[in-house]
Order: sequence, then structure tokens, then C-alpha cells
Amino acid sequence: MSKTLLGYLVLAAALAAGGVTLAATGTTEHPARGGRLPVVAAENAYGSIAAQIGGRHVAVTSILNDPAADPHLFTADTTTGLAVARAALVIQNGAGYDSFMAKLESAAPSSGRIVVTVADVLGVRGAGANPHLWYDVPRLGRVAGAVAAGLERADPRHRAAYRAGLRRFEARLAPLRREVAAIRARDGGAPVAYTEPVPGYLLAAAGLRNLTPAAFSRAIEDGSEPTAAAVAGMTGLLTGHRVRALLVNTQALSPITARIRSAAEAAGIPVVGVTETLPAGETFQAWQLRQARALARALHR
Repeated sequence: MSKTLLGYLVLAAALAAGGVTLAATGTTEHPARGGRLPVVAAENAYGSIAAQIGGRHVAVTSILNDPAADPHLFTADTTTGLAVARAALVIQNGAGYDSFMAKLESAAPSSGRIVVTVADVLGVRGAGANPHLWYDVPRLGRVAGAVAAGLERADPRHRAAYRAGLRRFEARLAPLRREVAAIRARDGGAPVAYTEPVPGYLLAAAGLRNLTPAAFSRAIEDGSEPTAAAVAGMTGLLTGHRVRALLVNTQALSPITARIRSAAEAAGIPVVGVTETLPAGETFQAWQLRQARALARALHR
């Protein structure tokens, strides 16, 4: 075995251990954009994190970036494929959420591309796992650390800048962490429901009890029709005033979720809208803090 191959295998094993993988074949060239490291994030939540950590040294392209569109209906195009082909660092969610990324990476193999898969970083596996990992407030530091490590490996010349960027990102998480801790201290154990488990990790971090029938939320997330029993169970939570708030994914509305929202409003149950995608013009922290504060207000209406 050559020293070059041996070195590659050692590096790949080290990266994989931290949830970071290195592609195995193809070219090693990654055209810089204005001298900046080309980074592709499958979700713009991770794109915001990478941009904040990388600062002026990175050029970030986010694939899923429209808060008005259902990300489950996304179809990759040639522009998306070209961005992935040129990326030195790719950040993806994993856990089945953005499976289109594997196809894009296979279509443009690169021995120099570093891939950070957040589900691997957090050890989230299994068919029933909640893939909306960017809502996992207690573990956002691990996610940001993996992104920073990926940037360092792709561009070691700017290691100090990326470490400073990570510290800044962490500091800007403080208001969100305080808000979630305040909800837990004030309302821990309060019953809530959601149309699908987009904010599930946030609710768990805030110590809230999710009473949503699993059969209902699974069907909505899968894009299928919930059973009559599941709909009745969900509606009963609202008409019976058994929950203090309903969280609705405003990016994946359907006639069923519209009916559930109407039932909540008719019963006087506060409705909190959440999204899977970061709205334009907001940082990751500002977006999550706004949603957490909306939840806190809803619990006291």
C-alpha cells in the first residue's frame, strides 16, 4: 500500500469517526469563488451556521432555502449538481431527510470533498428517528463544532479564523438557550401538540409534553392521509382543551392540517407556526429565537 493511500485512509477514518466523511474517487479540484472556500449546505439552517463560522473565507450555497416551499417536494437541477460538484465542503442532514444529496455526490465524485452529515455527528439513526436535527437546541454546539472542523480540514490555512467564528456562533446561541431554559422552568410538563414533528426536539428541550397521536403525525410527515381514528384523536385534543398550544408546519399545509388548525382556533388554542427552512434575511439564531418566543407567548395566552 502506498504512503499516499495509507495517509488517505487514516484521514478518512478520523473524519468518519466524527461524522465527517471524505469522498473516495474523482477529481480533487474545487474552484474557489472569489478566493473563498466553496461550501454547499443541503439545508439553509446549516448554511447559516457555516456562513457565520466561516465569515469572509467561505462562499456558501444552500440548496433547500425557500420557506414558502415544501422541502419534501424538492427536485435537484443542474445548478444544484454543479454547486455540489465544485464544493470543498458539503453539509447535509442525513437521517433520510435529504437523500437527494447522495445522488448529487455520486454524480460528481471527488476525492477532496469533505462531507459533514449531522445525523452521524449526533448519532441519530433508525427509521423512526426525527430528522429535524437543527431544532435540537442542546446539541447545536456539537453541530457547529463539526461544521467548524470540516472547514478547518478543507482549509487549514484559516484554522484560527474558523475557531474564532465558532466561538462567535456559540455566543450568539445564548439568547436562544436562555429562552428554552425559561420555558422549561416556567412551563415544564405543559401539554402541546403538533401537526408533524418538525419542532419535536425544541419541545423536548423545553420540557413540554407532546400529546399528538403518533399515527397522525407520522401520516402527515409521510404525506399520506391519517386514519379517521387518528384525526379524531388529534381533534379531540383541541376541542377538549387538553393542550395549551398547537404547532403547525407552515411549509407543508394540507386540507387535513388546515382542518386541525381551524379546530384549534375555534377552540381558542394558540397556534404557533414553524418552518423547516430558514426565512430569508434571518440568521439561524434569530429564526429559532423568534419561534421559541412565539411558543412561550402561546403558552401564556
